[in-house]
Amino acid sequence: MLTLMEMAQKGQEIPLFTLVAQNEQMNVQLLMERVATGRIVIPYNSHHKPQKPQGFGLGLSTKVSASIGLAADDDSLTDELFKVGEAIRAGTNAIMDLSTAGNMDEARRTIIKRVPLPLGTLPVYQAFAEAVRTKGSALALEPDDFFKVMERQAADGVDFMALHSALHSGLFKTAKEDKRVLNLVSRGGSLLMGWMLYHNKENFLYTMFDRILEIAKKYEVTLSLADAMRPGAGVDSLCRSQTEELVILGELVKRSRQAGVQIMIKGPGHTPPNQIATTVKLEKQVCQGAPYFVFGPVSTDVAPGYDEITAAIGGAMAGAAGADILCYVTPAEHIGYPNAQDVYRGVVASRIAAHVADLAKGYPGAANWDLQMSQARREQNLEAQKTLALDQERLMDFRSSEKPFCKKCEKGCAMAVAGKFFQELPWEC
Repeated sequence: MLTLMEMAQKGQEIPLFTLVAQNEQMNVQLLMERVATGRIVIPYNSHHKPQKPQGFGLGLSTKVSASIGLAADDDSLTDELFKVGEAIRAGTNAIMDLSTAGNMDEARRTIIKRVPLPLGTLPVYQAFAEAVRTKGSALALEPDDFFKVMERQAADGVDFMALHSALHSGLFKTAKEDKRVLNLVSRGGSLLMGWMLYHNKENFLYTMFDRILEIAKKYEVTLSLADAMRPGAGVDSLCRSQTEELVILGELVKRSRQAGVQIMIKGPGHTPPNQIATTVKLEKQVCQGAPYFVFGPVSTDVAPGYDEITAAIGGAMAGAAGADILCYVTPAEHIGYPNAQDVYRGVVASRIAAHVADLAKGYPGAANWDLQMSQARREQNLEAQKTLALDQERLMDFRSSEKPFCKKCEKGCAMAVAGKFFQELPWEC
């Protein structure tokens, strides 16, 4: 059975390609050409077949992904499902289930049924959690244990999987020499690092990468290779260990494409503004144009409680430089576990960043959206503004407040005064 990449390479135009191309205002032949070369990916597990398929990559709109998941055995699945609903209501393009505890199989299977969008996971979380539960220690994990989890998740319909396959023992020495302020902030990376040091073995996600490709190809799972050495502090950005890992990621991109498996790259974390464009361009060069899925990036370290804003700033800059998907960051980042309101705010902030990026990229329709909103304001057409607003509920909350829209200025309204001179439509404040 051919994968989507292989179908595109053979010129087989299927309804999925046509639908994604129409949604993106792109010629279907151009979309297929970019799927064939790996510049666009369409996460679409044959066991899930999301009702609202999404394309990520060159020439497509900048997308947003939201993360939820059980973090403790007594966490409520009902609460996480509500967060999923809030993320979808806020307009996310993808969901990641990053559960690390509880009944992860039940949670994932329930979430997949509720999500019409591509769903992603980080299977090493479940593999290590099950090792603790069944063997008493995460260090008792055997590679086969991981691959059983990966295949189980793939069979359930997971559309894309985050894997730290480029982490290798040589990076430990490099990271020490880097003298990073925050050595390792990747949870999956730290679990693998502990396992590697204890067993004095290389990362099985790298040494057994062909087995990963077999499972991914069997179920049409898009790989999302993450950087374990991503910076957790702005000062650590573009250190040697981060860039060395990126080189390995580039090699794995080539192997995935040769196998007909779709692949994108995840990273970085905290990145100061003057390094964001450089980081994106470096990924695009080293990883042969693979779609880039960025964590934020968080553009400054000094605003805890407002990191949906710091990440939106970084995300807009990264998207403008060529990043394709923004992993949302919530106000709870670095502070606590996000609630449903945090999830909603995080998605909206990332969507604003994605739209700003689309304006910078010249994505079809992005500038016209802004123009239509400006015209609606000029005409004081509230219904049109409501329809065009990125967050309609927020607009209406202000409209129903004690100080309604357009009442503060009264007769001093700038547009009303200027309108008389320019002989525009009559204004009433």
